[in-house]
Amino acid sequence: MENSNLSNSAAPKNSNLWMYILLIVLALGIIGLSIWLISVKRNMSELLTEKEMQRIELVSELDSLMLEHAQIKELYGDLSDSLVAVDSIIQANAAEIKQLLNYKWDYFKVKKKLDRLQVISQGYVRKMDSIVVVNEALTEENLQIKEEIQQEKRKNRDLEQDKEELVTIVEEAAILSTYNLSSVPVHVRGSGKESETDKTKRTDRVKICFTLGKNSILEPGIRTIYVRIAQPDEEILVKGRGEEYTFMHQGELIQYSIMEEVDYQNVAQEVCMYWNRRPSLELQEGTYNVDVFDGDNLIGETTFTLR
Repeated sequence: MENSNLSNSAAPKNSNLWMYILLIVLALGIIGLSIWLISVKRNMSELLTEKEMQRIELVSELDSLMLEHAQIKELYGDLSDSLVAVDSIIQANAAEIKQLLNYKWDYFKVKKKLDRLQVISQGYVRKMDSIVVVNEALTEENLQIKEEIQQEKRKNRDLEQDKEELVTIVEEAAILSTYNLSSVPVHVRGSGKESETDKTKRTDRVKICFTLGKNSILEPGIRTIYVRIAQPDEEILVKGRGEEYTFMHQGELIQYSIMEEVDYQNVAQEVCMYWNRRPSLELQEGTYNVDVFDGDNLIGETTFTLR
């Protein structure tokens, strides 16, 4: 009877012991799970922090790349217009990367796209440098061509000037020249002998003498020499008032006092011409101007004075 009671009292004690053990195991399990969960949470937090740092790093790298690209475009100015297509690709890739970074993203995928964008940007710079080099070469060539054109223009101007000077020289050389030009009023005595005078009443004629200079350029042959004698009041001493006592000089008909045809043979030649006074003509006191013409050319001038 006593053994039976001992057996019955031991059973509850064993049952309680196992319950305690189970509770301890469960508590230990819960503590271990909690520690593991805390560790997992800490690792997740670290991973999230690291991922955010990676995102910030990628954003900074993208911003730096696009800022450098914008500076390059500004540096090259209008030349960048020639690479609009490449610039559009860069802008589209940058926009895609920004969109990935703002939402759900994969580091390696974004990094790959960013590296590709870096390569495109570097290619953009190389192409721009090539354009600059070509543009500088074209500019230098253009400047050289302009300089050559200017040199040719200067040469042409110099040639034209030389030509004009040569024409002027030839034209001047083709004009008869005179020297030893003199005009002398003379009185004719009854014996026919002449004597110089400066008296208006004693002047019977005016003797104009000169030397035609040597000129090998002119065509030899008959040349018509005209002399105009202007009184102090500028009226021309003429034989008559008709057109037969005029000649064409530089497109205008003018009067002459004496005309003589001279056979010129390109050598120095002495010429004397005489103006004879009409008995009824009253001469004026003062200075008379004498001009000698060969067609359009005034080839000599002199004066004499009467009192």
